[in-house]
Amino acid sequence: MKPLYKRYSKPGSSPGLSPPEGGGPSPSSKLTVITYGPGRLEEQELTNSDVIPGPPGTGNIWIDVKGSDDTAMLHQLGERFGLHPLALEDVINHGQRPKLNLDEGYVFVVLRHVSIQETVGAGQVSLFFGRNFVISIHDGPSDLFEGVQRRLRESSLKIRSQTADYLAYALIDTVVDQFFPVLEEYGERIETLEDELVENPDRDTLHQIHAIKRDFLLLRRAAWPHREVLSQLERIETPLIHKNTRIYLHDCYEHAVQIMDTIENYRDLVTSMLDVYLSSVSNRTNEVMKVLTVLASIFVPVTFLAGVYGMNFDRTAGPWSMPELGWSWGYPAFWGAVGLLSILMLLYFRRKGWI
Repeated sequence: MKPLYKRYSKPGSSPGLSPPEGGGPSPSSKLTVITYGPGRLEEQELTNSDVIPGPPGTGNIWIDVKGSDDTAMLHQLGERFGLHPLALEDVINHGQRPKLNLDEGYVFVVLRHVSIQETVGAGQVSLFFGRNFVISIHDGPSDLFEGVQRRLRESSLKIRSQTADYLAYALIDTVVDQFFPVLEEYGERIETLEDELVENPDRDTLHQIHAIKRDFLLLRRAAWPHREVLSQLERIETPLIHKNTRIYLHDCYEHAVQIMDTIENYRDLVTSMLDVYLSSVSNRTNEVMKVLTVLASIFVPVTFLAGVYGMNFDRTAGPWSMPELGWSWGYPAFWGAVGLLSILMLLYFRRKGWI
């Protein structure tokens, strides 16, 4: 999966996609071509030596490309379907901000899809769709659109009888819905962290909180522009998007709004967890300081007594020169006074509610 940074062309280079090198798809690219219509479905995998087909005379065609680094393949797609070189350049320059462009004969949409393992990852999905074709190019998992392919294989489902813009909606909806399982996973992680904060917060807990905050920053950066793109896609004036498809696009837009609300709620929750962690550490420090202060307070009079009776007075100088030092019970009396003072101070501290 590609990182979130953008790979720019060299300064001074010509705009658009660079001239291709080679004749067909590279071994790193996987092309699936599905031609479909009411009562019709043809599916094939293209190899490096195959020629990419153009728009069909009847029905619709969907070309799903796994891997977006092959300029020869992109150049061939551009020739077959009349795609602008600048749009193809955006496909190969990973890290594009989600956007929508309306060109002559097709609509170009860039989206961000997400997944999660130890941390969140994001990749780019580029969609071209016209009157009877859909082209999806992504660098994510090969089964990203497996659900849509499975629906096409089911002859009883209506997706086969719909226009190409409905298939484009299904792909967009799949990309948007990828956020929900990721957010569910983070919801479980946040619940676990909340339990740790209450029971025994440590430095590892702080590292996890900071890691989740960083991941939500990436999630927000990936999800936020989707609302704008879907809103434009729902309202854009073009015959390539039919009225019944706009209803589904509006539902997809509502999903994007829900995702952003969830991300913002989780971000606020994680921020509050950081405050709770700092408060817990501060309270624990205060408890330790309280115990140390109590112990130090108890030893203050003990230290005073030890200091007094540790002074080197000459007992023969007079009757008031440390007469206790000559008393047979002087040593036990000293420790008795020490113990009594300590007990009285502990009782006083408890009565005051300090311990």
